[in-house]
Amino acid sequence: MRVLVTGGGGFLGGAVCAQLAARGDRVRSFQRHHQPALAELGIEQHLGDLRDADATARAVEDQDAVIHCAALAGTWGPARTYFAVNVTGTAHILDACRSRGVGRLVHCSSPAVVHTGGDLEGADESLPYAARFLAPYPHSKALAERLVLGANSAHLATVALRPHIVWGPGDPHFVPRLAEQARRGRLRRIGAATKRIDTVYIDNAAEAHLLALDRLAHGAPPAGRAYFITQGDPRPVGETIDQLLWAAGVGPVTRELPAWAARPLAAALEYGARALRTGEPPLTRFLANQLTTAHWFDITAARRDLGYEPRVTTDEGLRRLRAALHRARRAESGERPPKHAPTAE
Repeated sequence: MRVLVTGGGGFLGGAVCAQLAARGDRVRSFQRHHQPALAELGIEQHLGDLRDADATARAVEDQDAVIHCAALAGTWGPARTYFAVNVTGTAHILDACRSRGVGRLVHCSSPAVVHTGGDLEGADESLPYAARFLAPYPHSKALAERLVLGANSAHLATVALRPHIVWGPGDPHFVPRLAEQARRGRLRRIGAATKRIDTVYIDNAAEAHLLALDRLAHGAPPAGRAYFITQGDPRPVGETIDQLLWAAGVGPVTRELPAWAARPLAAALEYGARALRTGEPPLTRFLANQLTTAHWFDITAARRDLGYEPRVTTDEGLRRLRAALHRARRAESGERPPKHAPTAE
């Protein structure tokens, strides 16, 4: 199959590209910068920006399917940029698919599209979209997902996946940033941090996109639907953060911020950052909300319709991440591994 992956230079998109190539598909990636890792896999690269309709159309040309992973993520930044990339960019992908006769589109969305600010415990896909959002990212992703699912038709079958907090080896942002903040003593546990949250290991998240692609067709159960993708193993947020820090070789979080103070503090920090133009504050309202509410999901529908099963367990994923980060630190320091060292896999 000829498959275009948007955002192939990113963490999840790169993993999707690697899995597609490994099973023999002809893979093309669309991203802004050349990626040596993709070149090593023999993946064709088209460079461009989702906001450029012509560049997007050229990337989609001659493809059988598209897996749309590219997006602007984060909790801070100008709303117009998030909407231009995540909403207008997705509209360009849809236009290109329809005009080029592409039959299948798998869209990477986010569970944040349904998070209204309260606890979500065992929530399923019957939840409506949130009516208000604390950041432009979830708002723009909700609009993009609605565009994709609304475009499902006899000519273009569409599906949206909602992977939640993707982590694992190769992550350039989430875990490295978490570890750096911990090393600098800037992390705080918010309250008891016992609310349970879901995450998903990178290999499982990528495989879900291939499963959706293979099951997607006009009239098939996934067509026009959204699915939560997780480990199916919700854990307390404090425990989750400490386990990821363990994998990064950093001690657990020991300092605490009272839960009652987190949201007003975040609002004040946001106000100050905007007034003084100092950039992203250390705590935003969106982040405070994510750290003080439960958000874990029922993945029965993904198991039933996609055949999804998180094959790498959370504990095994943590061991793999720890081994990968240890190797990376050795490589950076120039240290050679000991002879006959046992592998962690």
